[in-house]
Amino acid sequence: MSFNIIFVDPAAATYSKLESEAKKSYDNRKKNKIKKSSKQEGLFKQVHKTIVYLSENPKHPSLNTHEYDSIPNPYYKNQKVFEAYAQNKTPGAYRVFWCYGPNKIDITIIAITPHP
Repeated sequence: MSFNIIFVDPAAATYSKLESEAKKSYDNRKKNKIKKSSKQEGLFKQVHKTIVYLSENPKHPSLNTHEYDSIPNPYYKNQKVFEAYAQNKTPGAYRVFWCYGPNKIDITIIAITPHP
């Protein structure tokens, strides 16, 4: 079963910012004929891959998905919010916080943040 991905405004803004920084870095790298990808490009690629995995299988082993209690569910107060790893073993590793809903086939991305 494939899920539809929905972003709440702060998560959409973070995703767009990461995407634009990666594109700017990529364009600059190509202009200067540099082969190695930048940190911004790698970070966006990892976050994007996490969201693709969530849409395909929220229980994918590489996501290390688990419950997260500090963020309330925006739709149903008694439903769970989950944390998925976009990065691991990295200082300030990025995490994607999400929940099921508003419909059965939807996953809502609540936040994309570096781990404190």
